[in-house]
Amino acid sequence: MTGQRDNVALAITLSFLALVLFDVMGLIIKYLSPSYTAAELSAYRNFFGIFPSLIALWSSKSWHQGRRPLKMRQWKLGLLRGLYVTFAQFLFYYALGKLAFATATTITYANAIFMTALAVPLLGEKVGLIRWSAVLLGFGGVLMVMKPGGDSFSLDAMAPLGAAFLYALAGVSARQMDAEVPSPLINLYSVVAALAGSLALALAMGGFSPIPHARDIFWIVTMGAVGGTAVLCLVVSYRMTEQSNLAPFSYFGIPIAFAAGWLVFDETPWADLFPGALLIIAGGLMVIWRERQLKRAPVVPRV
Repeated sequence: MTGQRDNVALAITLSFLALVLFDVMGLIIKYLSPSYTAAELSAYRNFFGIFPSLIALWSSKSWHQGRRPLKMRQWKLGLLRGLYVTFAQFLFYYALGKLAFATATTITYANAIFMTALAVPLLGEKVGLIRWSAVLLGFGGVLMVMKPGGDSFSLDAMAPLGAAFLYALAGVSARQMDAEVPSPLINLYSVVAALAGSLALALAMGGFSPIPHARDIFWIVTMGAVGGTAVLCLVVSYRMTEQSNLAPFSYFGIPIAFAAGWLVFDETPWADLFPGALLIIAGGLMVIWRERQLKRAPVVPRV
């Protein structure tokens, strides 16, 4: 029992570390955005993402026990998942260059709400009153942050919302994969497809900009290394405990993003974020709570 608690505590610590690292990656992307397009930054990010994905796969016991397969039956779905990630990254990285850091990041937390809604048509799940109420609550929070019709509304705010939807599609598609396929192998397929997709997108949008300064090379490499390490931390943490034990803590990413944008870019979008961000968090936590209740008592009809 003590070992299990230790694993959960370490998994939570690693997930927190991943949140911080993802925000560091986002800050670097925002810093580089005036000089490089979102497609370019996505391609660089995915190139460096190959290496931690290979490390995660090589360290997977289930992959070694399965004689180290590199093929999987649903390979088309794995590549399609990478395509979702390609455009999700593009929209999110674009938003980071146009919006306050915390605002763009907070809107993408709607992906948990989208996943609940998409589970009905794509997974055939029955979502009851509590979870639909959580979806409506979360979307209400998103609308409050975006402020459609208000003086501060910008079409750029649609970009992180689109990213949240596509990230949710990627998440739901992962749940459609065969249960025996190791998660690191699914992730590797997605990263390879996302790299190919982001390269094609960058070339279609005019190619890659020259890198004039050595410091830009440093920041691009750091961005990739930090983002790849964050993914590796998440993969390891998810292998140490159930995702439901980690999901509630992911919403700490919102205040972390606010603090990061404040410290680095002197952004304080209080009026934009609150109280909408609180509703997004509340909706997401309601979904997580209800799913945990259903797992504990699976014979009870969903409400």
